[in-house]
Formats: sequence, C-alpha cells, structure tokens
Amino acid sequence: QVHLVEFGGGFYQPGGSLRLSCAASGSIFTIVSMAWYRQAAGKERELVATIISGGSTNYADSVKGRFTISRDNAKNAWYLQMNSLKPEDTAVYYCSADVQFGVRSYQRQVYWGQGTQVTVSS
Repeated sequence: QVHLVEFGGGFYQPGGSLRLSCAASGSIFTIVSMAWYRQAAGKERELVATIISGGSTNYADSVKGRFTISRDNAKNAWYLQMNSLKPEDTAVYYCSADVQFGVRSYQRQVYWGQGTQVTVSS
C-alpha cells in the first residue's frame, strides 16, 4: 500500500505564489511518474502537470509559464510551484503517482492524494 500526502493549500491573492508538496510512502520500488491534477467546483478533474522519472515535464496550456513541477526522487516527493496565480486556479489540487511496487515493470498502480484546496481571490 502506498500513501500520498499533500501540503500547501490555502487562500491566496491574485498574482501571488505558493508551492504544493506531495510525499509518497509505503511499498515503493520506484515512482514512474508524478502528477498534479485539479478539480474546480462543478467541473471535471483536469491534468495540471506531470513529471516522469527522467525529468521530462508536461503542462496544461492554462498553466504553462506560471507553474513548475519538480521532484525529489530521494524523498519520493514532488512539488508544484504556482506563480502569477489567477482566480481561475481556484480548485482542489490532487497529487497522483504511478508507482511500481515490485521488481517487475508491470507491478504498477496509480495512487492519489486526498486533495488540498487552493483558493485565489482578492
């Protein structure tokens, strides 16, 4: 079993910055990829950013140039630096990880954090 815990949500003003953190613990052989998703009220969950083991990243168009995803493999942790916040960034943010829990490459499962609320408002 693998547990993901998120940190860093809260209330922020437009133009501000924050950093979300996610830490994974449990039966982890390696984390293949890490991601951040968000879900605004009344909307579907959407992918915000991903980072794979090699370090390649991918971002939603709505956050490109403002958000940066990074990872610390030694700590099984990853982060989302959010700059130039906009009211439309308001959502519950979820971290997610594609975890390989055994030596076989097919021994993988996706896990989710509990979510953390980010509210951007003046």
